[in-house]
Amino acid sequence: QVQLVESGGGLVQAGGSLRLSCVASGRTFSTYAMGWFRQAPGKQREFVAAIRWTGGYTYYGDPVKGRFTISRDSAKNTLYLQMNSLKPEDMAVYYCAANPSGLGYDSEKKYSYWGQGTQVTVSS
Repeated sequence: QVQLVESGGGLVQAGGSLRLSCVASGRTFSTYAMGWFRQAPGKQREFVAAIRWTGGYTYYGDPVKGRFTISRDSAKNTLYLQMNSLKPEDMAVYYCAANPSGLGYDSEKKYSYWGQGTQVTVSS
């Protein structure tokens, strides 16, 4: 069993920054990919970014490329999402997720474990 706990959401003005954290526990993650997804009201959940726990290869959804950075601290079993130049359209609940297969990094169907989500609100 894997537990994921997100933190770091909040209210920020457009153009500002936030850093989300996700503490993972319960399993070793060497073969995993870890990802961030988001869901805005009335919209489907959307892939944001992913990282292979071993090797650190990163992947980003088109809307966030160049503005968001995903990283992980293996010693702390913690996943991060640094969000810069935030826009009102980035406003959503952000979810941390774990993908045991390490494949299909942008497909939520591949992610078996999910956190409870953290709200990001961007004011214009």
